[in-house]
Amino acid sequence: QLQLVESGGGLVQPGGSLRLSCAASGFTFGNAVIGWFRQAPGKEREGVSCINSSSGSTKYAASAKGRFTISRDNAKNTVYLQMNSLKPEDTGVYYCARSRFSWTATTLRGADFGSWGQGTQVTVSS
Repeated sequence: QLQLVESGGGLVQPGGSLRLSCAASGFTFGNAVIGWFRQAPGKEREGVSCINSSSGSTKYAASAKGRFTISRDNAKNTVYLQMNSLKPEDTGVYYCARSRFSWTATTLRGADFGSWGQGTQVTVSS
């Protein structure tokens, strides 16, 4: 059974860091494209970043470039999102998901992804 489980969220002060994890099971991880999304209260879901588990190639939203780093550990079937210099506007529920398409066809639109995790809450506040 395909499963994605996020962890690592929490409360952090502005300027702080968090590392989120997405543990995958039930599919061939090494061929997958895994993405991170977030949804703030009252806002639409936003694509943050995605990674090609095979090549390690990455894509980032403008809001994440220079502050967030996505990576993967194929031996652990896990994708990470390292978030630095966090801002209050980064607050939200963060989800990981597997793309339904190939790497070249995948964008950071939520519709490109299926098989979502349950999410982990990130709160950036002083």
